[in-house]
Amino acid sequence: MRLNTKALCITGAILWGGCFLVTGIVNLCWPPYGAAWLAIGSSIYPGYHGPAGFGSVIVVTLYAVVDGGLSGAVLAWLYNRLAGPPGAA
Repeated sequence: MRLNTKALCITGAILWGGCFLVTGIVNLCWPPYGAAWLAIGSSIYPGYHGPAGFGSVIVVTLYAVVDGGLSGAVLAWLYNRLAGPPGAA
C-alpha cells in the first residue's frame, strides 16, 4: 500500500494550520488559553512573537499551514520510498 502524497500534504496543512488558528482565536478571546502552545509557535516560526492580535494569528497560521503541508508530503514520500515498489508484498 502506498500513501497519496498530495492528500497527506493537504491533510497535514489543514490539521496543523487549524490547530494554531483555533488556539490563536480562542486565545484572543480568553488570553490564558493555549499560551504555552503559542509560545512554542513563537519559538519555531520567525516573525511570530506571540498572540498580539488577529494579524499575528494569521501569520502563525500561514506558517503552520506551510509547515504541516511540507511535513505531510515528506512523510508520505519517505513512507512510499521505504515501502518498496508498488505491488511488492
